Amino acid sequence: MDSSDSMPRGNLNGKPGHIALGHKAYERKAWYDAYRTLSRAGEAAPLDVEDLERLAVSAYLVGRDEDYLRVLERVHHAHLDSGNLIRAARAAFWVGLRLALRGEAGPASGWFGRAHRLLEREGKSCVEEGYLLLPLAEQQLGAKAADTALGTATRAAEIAEKFGEADLGACARHMQGRILIQQGEVEKGLALLDEAMVAVTAGELSPIMTGLIYCSVIDACQQIYAVDRARQWTNALAQWCAEQPQLVSFTGSCLVHRAEIMQMNGFWPQAIEEARRACAVSRGSELPPPGTAYYQQAEIHRLRGEFAEAEKAFRQASSRGCEPLPGLALLRLAQKRTEAAAAAIKRALGATEDRLLRAKLLPACVEIMLASGDIASAGEACRELEESADRFRTVVLKAMAGHAAGAVALSAGDHQNALKALRAGFELWLQVEAPYPAARTRELMALACRGMGDEEGASLELAAAREAFQALGAAPDIARIDRLALPRNTRKGLTRRELEVLRLVTAGKPNKVIAAELFLSEKTIDRHLSNIFDKLGVSSRTAAAAWAFRQGLV
Repeated sequence: MDSSDSMPRGNLNGKPGHIALGHKAYERKAWYDAYRTLSRAGEAAPLDVEDLERLAVSAYLVGRDEDYLRVLERVHHAHLDSGNLIRAARAAFWVGLRLALRGEAGPASGWFGRAHRLLEREGKSCVEEGYLLLPLAEQQLGAKAADTALGTATRAAEIAEKFGEADLGACARHMQGRILIQQGEVEKGLALLDEAMVAVTAGELSPIMTGLIYCSVIDACQQIYAVDRARQWTNALAQWCAEQPQLVSFTGSCLVHRAEIMQMNGFWPQAIEEARRACAVSRGSELPPPGTAYYQQAEIHRLRGEFAEAEKAFRQASSRGCEPLPGLALLRLAQKRTEAAAAAIKRALGATEDRLLRAKLLPACVEIMLASGDIASAGEACRELEESADRFRTVVLKAMAGHAAGAVALSAGDHQNALKALRAGFELWLQVEAPYPAARTRELMALACRGMGDEEGASLELAAAREAFQALGAAPDIARIDRLALPRNTRKGLTRRELEVLRLVTAGKPNKVIAAELFLSEKTIDRHLSNIFDKLGVSSRTAAAAWAFRQGLV
């Protein structure tokens, strides 16, 4: 379906009953009203093919997926009966596309094959040939034949230009942009995405193609962390959705994108509310709540320290087909289940070779490997992240790489280089207005300062990080900062691990339980306790606990 053939805009005067009401509702983009009235009209008498197309579009936009496919098949057969093989092929393409987007590859392939056969029977050049190149380009891209896919998408764009087809032209150009981004040609790729979005925001495209390109372009921007563009296009998508109160399709995705941006910018209460709205918007339709909406809720719960709620939301995301990583692995780390966290992140990285998908996982991998004491693996993950940052050259990827490099250098005792990398990362986080990762970076900067003997600098950085965490409501980070904020003379030279052991001792836990919680052996706990007693100048657990109470550690 496109803006010319598939959504007719003929004279509506003189249409009887529900047909006239359906036309008026369609023209004002009241999709549910159009769906309801055209459906009733069809119950009374057969609809002509143009009204069937209107009904199909309305069904899609209100989330009645099965009705959309059923009506579109009727459109296909109506065109076949009238001998219009080209229009029948177009309808077959749209059936195949929807099935492909639902993950039903076999049926989708069958409908695309039928469309090809019809065009071969017709035997003349037409714009539908360009539409059928789109799934082929996707298939080639998935098979890692990016150059071939780019050539296919380029041919589709040329066909669109030849026939003056706005929907096909915008879709083909946006596909060219996505492929170029995958190849590392980020500036060229983003320019093509921008060009496609000019047609989208100008209202030149059909409603379905408008929504599809909005979502695909925003996803592409977020994959490479082009946050400014993602924010701009998400705001435009939100406005488009708001202008159509009865729109269900695409609204959930829009709300998830808004939640992701709000989370990065530190508006966590608003972000979790948008994610909840994304789950609610599909109620009453055939569309399931997006798994990414549950993932966003889980992430905010995790960052707030609401671990039970995070666990539940991660499971809901997984049940709806959304990979719950890296968030779930970081939750396991926060729960002191370091081995489980390491296994999860390694499994996820082992399951994909896609550079951009791996870039999403690598920062968590660095953090988890360092917590596991596997500095070598952390270093490998950091180097790969730096390579991706060099390839795609977006501010957020560079900031992520700077944080990771600083963390790895810090763990190796290279405080000077750690501080250099961390400062560079911190400045980049400020550029994109991301307060949480900026605060995490400042925390590491404090440790680097402390490692160089600059206790005053460390204190200032920790205070600034704590203030940011407090504003966000990041309870686990606040607790960690409070532990780190103790100056050296107050901590009596205790290491971070020794402080953890001491707090558990003060809580009355025996060595066996402490060992289990920290994933250490009892022999290691005995050694830590011996060091604690020596540093504090005490000879018993009771005396050590009393010292901890006096220092406000519990």
